[in-house]
Amino acid sequence: MFLKCSKAISMLGLATKAGKTVSGEFCTEKEIKCGRAKLVIVAADASDNTKKRFRNMCDFYNVPIYFYGEKDTLGHAMGKEFRASLAVTDAGFAKGIRTHLDSEQDTIA
Repeated sequence: MFLKCSKAISMLGLATKAGKTVSGEFCTEKEIKCGRAKLVIVAADASDNTKKRFRNMCDFYNVPIYFYGEKDTLGHAMGKEFRASLAVTDAGFAKGIRTHLDSEQDTIA
């Protein structure tokens, strides 16, 4: 199946190449709690428990969170297998990705 590559996914790939992302539940949680996460993205097809846990954690630590894409889409953007969660650790990349995510959600709604 061919997926249209969004600008947010493209920027996520660039951030990963620059070493400004972490992925996987353990590493994402660690970055949130250490205060280094500037943006968290959780796959829309992640389990309800995973979504709830990250939503609560991001609310507590005041980190923006988005539920976007599928696990394989997020993983592919990072050059890895499936990824249910990831954190962007660079403020510039996080701002750019958020801008594209917001504009994509506006066109969907």
